[in-house]
Amino acid sequence: MADVAYIPGEPGHERRPALGYAMVISAALLFALNGTVSKVVLQSGISPLELTQVRATGAFLGFALVLALTRRQTLRLTRRELPYLVVFGIAGVAFVQWLYFVAIERLPIGIALLLEFLGPILIAIWAWGVFKEPIRRRLWLALVLALVGLALVVEVWSGLSLDGLGVTAALCAAVAYAVYVLMAEHAVSWRDPASLSAYGFLFAALFWAAVQPLWRFPTGRLDESVSLLGHLEGYALPVWLLLLYVVVAGTMITFLLVAAALRHISATRVGIIAMLEPVAASVIAFLWLGESFGTAQLIGGSVVLAAILIAQTSR
Repeated sequence: MADVAYIPGEPGHERRPALGYAMVISAALLFALNGTVSKVVLQSGISPLELTQVRATGAFLGFALVLALTRRQTLRLTRRELPYLVVFGIAGVAFVQWLYFVAIERLPIGIALLLEFLGPILIAIWAWGVFKEPIRRRLWLALVLALVGLALVVEVWSGLSLDGLGVTAALCAAVAYAVYVLMAEHAVSWRDPASLSAYGFLFAALFWAAVQPLWRFPTGRLDESVSLLGHLEGYALPVWLLLLYVVVAGTMITFLLVAAALRHISATRVGIIAMLEPVAASVIAFLWLGESFGTAQLIGGSVVLAAILIAQTSR
């Protein structure tokens, strides 16, 4: 859940661990499917920026409506926290989503997610270097494994076999994801995860609206039916329905599942289980789109996953 589904919350109380695990697994699978759905949308002519606009705007409206009906008091905003939330919405939410969409447009979805999931390693290094948090020695093993796995995934010996811009976007997304999680960890000490997410999406939406005004959005394409591509190319769905999945199932439901899971299991365990996403996304992309990895990329991907697992348990 590396593109803004996961926001750290209160430590899990192990109330119903089995339910917590089921929620995180369900969120990871929905997010994995969201990658392929998003790629179909991108191939329909909607740009990564436009898809990010729809997702951020739709998610804000959805979260704001839910909170207005259930916990209106959490939407109160003070001048003191406004600058922080603006930076959080732009540096974290806005860029991590846009960079993710740029990456999956140019790379196999599984590889893009693997590169973005390097974010937890950056977080652990930042916590050690800046906050002087104690870090287990295996973090350095994780870093070495991540670099070796990355070299295998991109096949550096052949002069970078993958799209250079896609790889750059995925790696930048890892940095943005690290910024997102670090800022969220601080913000949840004074704001609940749901309203924090709502305001993050609000300022992300406003930022992209300033970059590209909403009236320039190609609304005429929303009613167009587009091929589902790959093994499902004989089937078509309207663009608006695919976008609805990205906003509702691929963003809101995944967030709610993860936020609820944090009441039953710890954030560390949530992060570890979330690593199911790149694996599931690769399987779905293979079965749906026919995307596949070479031998070196499969080995490299496994090494990167091992590195992420080690990093997740190093703090």
